[in-house]
Amino acid sequence: GAPSESTSPWRWRTARRWPERTSWTSQFSWERTLRTAKASSLSNKPSEKAYVRSRIGENMSSTADLTKHFLEAVDQAAIASAAWRGKGDKNAADDAAVEAMRRTFDAVPFDGRVAIGEGERDEAPMLFIGEELGNAVGVEGVPCIDIAVDPLECTNNCADDKPNSIAVLAAAPRGTLLHAPDCYMNKIAAGPRLAGHVSLEGTVTYNLEQAAHVLDKPISDVRVVALDRDRHADLFKEIRGSGAQLELLGDGDVSGAIWAAKDDGPFDLLMGIGAAPEGVISAAAILGLGGVFEGTLVFRSPEEEARAGEMIDDDLARLWKANDLCRSEDAIFAASGVCDGYLPAAELGEDYSVAHSEIIDVQAKTVERISTRRPL
Repeated sequence: GAPSESTSPWRWRTARRWPERTSWTSQFSWERTLRTAKASSLSNKPSEKAYVRSRIGENMSSTADLTKHFLEAVDQAAIASAAWRGKGDKNAADDAAVEAMRRTFDAVPFDGRVAIGEGERDEAPMLFIGEELGNAVGVEGVPCIDIAVDPLECTNNCADDKPNSIAVLAAAPRGTLLHAPDCYMNKIAAGPRLAGHVSLEGTVTYNLEQAAHVLDKPISDVRVVALDRDRHADLFKEIRGSGAQLELLGDGDVSGAIWAAKDDGPFDLLMGIGAAPEGVISAAAILGLGGVFEGTLVFRSPEEEARAGEMIDDDLARLWKANDLCRSEDAIFAASGVCDGYLPAAELGEDYSVAHSEIIDVQAKTVERISTRRPL
């Protein structure tokens, strides 16, 4: 039978109507059967695929139907990397997050692909761009999903136990997330009130003046967040010269973008250059929040630009809006805290863990905070 309220790890608090309990309990049952079959080296691949196809039915028709699996993936990555929090080894923390997320996806009944992530195939142990995920790859009738992912955003912050380290991903139907190399992206993000008023097509000063006008506050009260990077020297000079407030982040512009996109967040605008995968992830989240996100790709070498040209059937110099980077409303954003900041830190007890997560359902326009206690 289904796990009881007291023993189930799931603590759903949402306005969305999730599949009935009997549906997902049955789903877990066939997943266990399939894993057992694989462990026994079942060689009849066509029969296995037919079995998977027959058990999926109509309960797995959208990205949102897989939400609990995306939550599990970011939670497990956060818990695994939290064990390395403050130990000064960012690579060990990142490796732990990657392997925990990959292991979780190995049991998910979907045909998944990393559309944009940490790097290329030869840069293991990353979840590499183009990597196949899930235990139903190639099975007809299963959801084909693209993932934009960073199993551990802010590896340095995790190593030093500083704020805003998270495990994070965005998921959407195949072909609807920007499929690009791990290049850079110039970004602007803001909340719903600034939609249609700020853009990368305007200057920094123009955007600050627009924000002050629309938000009905002096420009000295406009709050901007950006990554603390030498490449932003001119940006910082213009922001400070306008009189606006500037907050610098060591790492973590997904957190910064979401903070800027929420009406009750601590910032009005995110500006500056960060990683492109985090830009795609932020765009998906902000679609669900109704805010503003725009980006332009920035390449560090001719080789990186050539690689992008092979992957992107579009003008590489174009302006990408949120609904260009994520071209489907059937999208899910999932993040889980590693260190305190945008999300509370994962808690590790002697025999239990507690993960603190956020799920944004783009189509339903719901934002849910979830705390999940699990035995270790």
